[in-house]
Parts: sequence; C-alpha cells; structure tokens
Amino acid sequence: MSDTVEQTHTAASFYKQKGKIWPIVASGAGLFSDGYLNNVIGSVNTILKILYPHEYANSPATRNVSSIAFAGTVIGQLSFGYISDHYSRKQGMIIATLILIIFSILCSGAWGAGGSIPGMLAALTAYRFFIGIGIGGEYPAGSVACAEASNDLKSGHRNRYFVLFTNFMIDFGFVVSAFTPLVMLWICGMNHLTTVWRVSLGLGAIPPLSIFYLRLKLEEPEQFTKNTMRRARSVPYLLILRFYWFRLFVVSIIWFIYDFSAYSFGLYSTTILTAVIPDSSLYKSFGWNVVLNLFYLPGSMLGALAADYLGPRVTLATGVVLQAIVGYIMAGLYSQLKNHIAAFVVVYGIFQTLGEFGPGDCIGLIASKTCATAVRGQYYGIAAATGKIGAFVGTYVFPVIISNAGGETTVKGLQAPFWVSSSLAIFSGILAITLLPRIGQDVIAAEDDRFREYLMSKGWDVTQLGDDDTTINEFASPDVGVEYMGYEKKVDEDDK
Repeated sequence: MSDTVEQTHTAASFYKQKGKIWPIVASGAGLFSDGYLNNVIGSVNTILKILYPHEYANSPATRNVSSIAFAGTVIGQLSFGYISDHYSRKQGMIIATLILIIFSILCSGAWGAGGSIPGMLAALTAYRFFIGIGIGGEYPAGSVACAEASNDLKSGHRNRYFVLFTNFMIDFGFVVSAFTPLVMLWICGMNHLTTVWRVSLGLGAIPPLSIFYLRLKLEEPEQFTKNTMRRARSVPYLLILRFYWFRLFVVSIIWFIYDFSAYSFGLYSTTILTAVIPDSSLYKSFGWNVVLNLFYLPGSMLGALAADYLGPRVTLATGVVLQAIVGYIMAGLYSQLKNHIAAFVVVYGIFQTLGEFGPGDCIGLIASKTCATAVRGQYYGIAAATGKIGAFVGTYVFPVIISNAGGETTVKGLQAPFWVSSSLAIFSGILAITLLPRIGQDVIAAEDDRFREYLMSKGWDVTQLGDDDTTINEFASPDVGVEYMGYEKKVDEDDK
C-alpha cells in the first residue's frame, strides 16, 4: 500500500513540475525569433550583394540592412523594460509578438515605388528597424518573466531551464536561420535568389505565431504580483540607482563585450568563410555556415547544466577564458587553417561554442537574477540594450578592423578580429569573477528580501509593493538569512 502511495505522490510531483515548465516555454521561447531574424540577414546580405552589386555597394543599405535592427532592439529593450515593470510582463510579451509577426511579413514583401531597387532597400531597412523593436521587447518582458517562472521549479534545476528557453532558443534560431536559405537555394536554384531571400525573411513570422496563443493564456508571474511597484505613488529611482548602479554597470560591460564579438562574428561568418574558400559556390558557403552555427548548440546545452552545478559567474568566466585561448590559437595559425576548411570550421566552431557556454548562457541569467523583481525589467533592459549597442558597434567596427589590418583578402586582415575578441573575452572574465556576486538557486526571493529591507532602511513605504495588501510586508522572517554577496537563504522543504 505504501508503495502505491509513494508512486502516486511521485507521479503527482512529476505532473506538477511539468505544468510549471509551460510558463517558462511561453515566456522565453520567443527569443528564437531574435536568433533567427538577426542571423538570417547575414545570408540575405550575401544574396543582395550578388543580385544588386552596384545598387547595394553604393547604398547605405550595405550596412544599415544588417545593423539597423540593433538600433530598434535597443529602443525596444529600454521601452519594454519600463512597460514590463510598470504595467505587465504579459502585455509586453503580446505586443512584442505582434510586432515580430507583422514586420517579418512586411520584410518579405519589401518593395520600392515603381520597382525601384534603392526604394526596396530603404523599405527593407525601415522594416528591419521595427523588427528590432519587437526583438528588444522580448528581453525585458519574455526573459524576465521566464526567470521569475523558473523560480517555481525544483531547486537545482532553475538555471538550466532559464537558459534552455532563452539563450538556447537564440542559438537554435541561429541554426535554423543558416539552414533555411540553404534549403531555399536547393529548391529555387541560383536563378531565383530573390525568392530565396524573401521567403527566408518571411518565415521569421512563424516562430512568434507559434507561441502567440500560449502567451494569451499566461498569467503574471507570482513573484511579480508580490513585488511590483506599479501601485506605488512614486518610484524611488534615486534609491534604486544608488543600490544597483555598480552591479548594473559590471553586467552591462560584460554583455557589451560578448555581443560585440558574438553578433559580429555571426553576421560576418559567411564573409569569413568565403575568404577561406574563395572559389566555392554559394551552396558551399551556406552549407559550411550551417555547420558553423551548429556549434552553438552543444556549448549552450553544456553551459545550461554548468550554470546549475558551477553557478553562472564561474561558468561565464570559464567559458570566456577558454574561448580566448582558442581565439589566440586561431589568430596565430590562421594562415595554416585557411588552407584546411574542415579544420578551420572545427576550431572556429569550438570558439563559438565556448562563447555560448560562458557569457552566451550566463549573462542574461546573471542580469535577470542580480536585481529585485520590482525593477528587473528595466535593469535587464538596460543591460541587454548595452549588449546590443555592443553588437551594433561590432557590425561597424569589425569591417574597419579587418580593413585596417589589411582587408578581407589578407591573412592579417582576418586574423585581427580574433586578436581583439580574445583579449576582450579575458577582460570580461576578470570582471565576472571579481566583481559579480555568487548566484544561488533561491536568489530571486533572496534579492527581493534584500531590496525590501534596503527600502525600509531608507524610509520608503514598502506597503506600496505588490498588487494587493495580502502580498506586502512578509520580510524578515526569522528563518531567512540573506548575505550581500552570497545570497544565502534557507531552502524550502519542497525543494530538498
């Protein structure tokens, strides 16, 4: 009889845990669109250069089409950070989803007046800007809600599920975005490249469509309803800034460095591969690009597990140091590697894998769990926006670095980005290990308690926190101990 009861209890616990994963899926999986829409433009850029060599070369679209989305993303991250904190995580996610659906379709059908190519490129640039706003909204709305939903899972598994439905989704988007143009090229052939790039962009509407219904059914995370400041008469921004400015600065710098390298290498991977295999066809370039992007997935998967076992800070630092070592090796041996495409792709793929293992997986995790729920959307949005500024800067700076070092046709020119990125990676690892706090499994609740205590000590009325009077002033329970750097908290009986 006891065995039957035990089995029933185990089954009930399994389904209870399984039910808690759906809000994480609905909240975080929207970042697949970030990976797809940001990365597919690299292949589209390559096609546009082939189709319109004169118009594209002499147009600002050469840079704007690929990088304008980053500008929109920054605006989206900052504005939706405010929306998700002061109004609703759910509303922010729904609006962001609608923007992605609408403007992905418009990108696919971009057209200039009278068939004008410059007009078409200008329209494509404008639509990409609005896509960026939708992508930006996913970060402070979707990722933050995902972090809060993961707090309901069993202790010891919270970090991995956040990573699997945020950064792993971005990386999976990278892979699909590299494979889609190749498939379209197989179907349509070199004589129908216009169809290839238009369909590749239009398919970006499918991922947000697939989760739209789930998001309509979502409820606000419990942690948000207990700690939101949306009822507050006035938000104490000065107190918040004093409490979090330094930590936010460190997280933002690390994110800037990571995106500076990661997105730039992603956008120019086709260019780099073309230089390595200059006589190859577009089929081979796209094919090797798929292989390169596949290396993101094992790094992201292993980093998700390591984030629970080692902690996000140590995982991040480990990843960037190892990535820097591989980057230096690539730079030093580039002249040999470029003559052996398989070896080049493997080593370059390992370089990308380690970036995902460390900062790719952990920087969003750190940003979402080193601040209180009441300001998490804006804190995360600012850090993520700083990262996207790094990506935006990188798309402009990388060609300059390559050009100043000798150009895309020289070994020194293509070595230069690896020297720069590897050095910056080591710097970000030092910042993480020395200036970031240790992040435990119960950090979200512990940080909310710490922030509430700080506000009380400064005389701010904490009864304004939460959506109703039943969720306020539960701070300072005698069985809860909070350390500033350690985030120590008693583990709930259900989490053991």
